[in-house]
Amino acid sequence: MKELLKEIKKCNICAAHLPLEPRPVLRFNKNSKILIIGQAPGTKAHESQTDFDDASGKKLRQWLGIDAKTFYNTNNIAVVPMGFCYPGKGKTGDLPPRPECMPKWHQKIFDQLADLQLVILIGQYAQKAYLKGNSYKNLTETVRNYQEFLPAFFPIPHPSPTNRFWMAKNKWFEIEVIPILQERVQVILE
Repeated sequence: MKELLKEIKKCNICAAHLPLEPRPVLRFNKNSKILIIGQAPGTKAHESQTDFDDASGKKLRQWLGIDAKTFYNTNNIAVVPMGFCYPGKGKTGDLPPRPECMPKWHQKIFDQLADLQLVILIGQYAQKAYLKGNSYKNLTETVRNYQEFLPAFFPIPHPSPTNRFWMAKNKWFEIEVIPILQERVQVILE
């Protein structure tokens, strides 16, 4: 597993398409129980090499009902985004994750996770890739119907502060879905 992580950290398959040098941001170990698949690291994560070390991470940890120490313990939580490197800035936020990482690395990582019990899919890119033809017409409907994907997958929106309008429009998410997510996480981590 250490060799696989070393190999990934040296990956430069998409270097020609990146605005910054390739610096894959991910973490896992064979004992990870919960895998979070998000989009791609932002500039802060690119610099610090620490995933979810921002307002999105704080909100995500609240949603999961865990503290930072529990979150960053790879025996508990693995983070393997769709794209491992910062993809660049678009008109309304970061560009979509580069498409090279998932087909090259994800299955190799999954094969190493011996105790994986839940995959949390953050955002439309992860949900479309992993729920295949079973996702709904949009993220809202996919998240609203999260029960259909359990026990393997739990789809959620991105915890970014830029999603505040989605959160305001979809109050049911924090009222109805978050308690179920927290309960599931607690059961797995106990």
